[in-house]
Amino acid sequence: MSSRIDLGPKPRLGYTDSRLLRAAELRRDGASIAALAADPRAACYVVGGELIVLTKAEPASNPLFSVSQASTLGTPGEMIFLGLDDGAPRFGFGLAPQSAEALKERGDLVVTDLRSIAVQGLVEADHLPPIAEAKAVLHWHTRHRFCANCGAPTDVTDAGWRRDCPACKAQHFPRTDPVVIMLAVDGDRCLLGRSPRFAPTMWSCLAGFVEPGESMEDAVRRETLEEAGIACGRVRYFATQPWPFPMSLMIGCHAQALSRDITVDRDELEDARWFSRDEAAQMLTRRHPDGLTTPPGVAIAYHIIRSWVEDGIEFD
Repeated sequence: MSSRIDLGPKPRLGYTDSRLLRAAELRRDGASIAALAADPRAACYVVGGELIVLTKAEPASNPLFSVSQASTLGTPGEMIFLGLDDGAPRFGFGLAPQSAEALKERGDLVVTDLRSIAVQGLVEADHLPPIAEAKAVLHWHTRHRFCANCGAPTDVTDAGWRRDCPACKAQHFPRTDPVVIMLAVDGDRCLLGRSPRFAPTMWSCLAGFVEPGESMEDAVRRETLEEAGIACGRVRYFATQPWPFPMSLMIGCHAQALSRDITVDRDELEDARWFSRDEAAQMLTRRHPDGLTTPPGVAIAYHIIRSWVEDGIEFD
């Protein structure tokens, strides 16, 4: 690997380094949760389907509402306990999607999706992890109102972290879907792909869900082979990122490419190709001569690519 490339200050990886103490031991104590909700310091992140509600402000909007304020915004759904921020209780407050949509008419509010909030920096970065937590768990509630075992309606328990079936007594918990996201590397080249869903200029790491009974490393090799026809050997773990779209955990890796000829699975990708280290650096800094880009700095793909560009990867 050639000498180190310095790309300047590194952006913060989105949805990570939460300040909240989750205080899971309090979830089963209904009296404690009620007292926390009544605490004058208590505040809510308001989520309506894919929309997050913010109070318009400069330089950053405020995503926190008091419990009483949140209750006036529209038809309420579940309220879940997220944790404590320096002792101050934090909750996720669910709104009916149509209520959140109607709030777009208010001039004092910003109502938009979480991806836009993160990419555009509409709130302070410390708010992104608890908003992601709230969005993921509230989304789970909207899709698990009935028991998967017997079909009966379920009840919310544990401050929003469990649903119980009164008919068959089954207990249901929020789940996180593991997804591998990887950069296959061949010396001074890396493999990037394009999904039809991407912005026209963007190329990114390949990714795919980990299947039952499959290790992270095996999932990296399988997905890279399936999507681009590239066989991989050694796999190195990089980092993880919660990805609340709707409720995944992105497991970032670098992989050692063992083959060179690309065969694109057109059902999964629009295209895939090798990029040089210099090209990838230009894409990260938005200076590629063809206008090509990587994902923004809030996404783990940016950091996986940047790590390889700046420092290289050794698989021995």
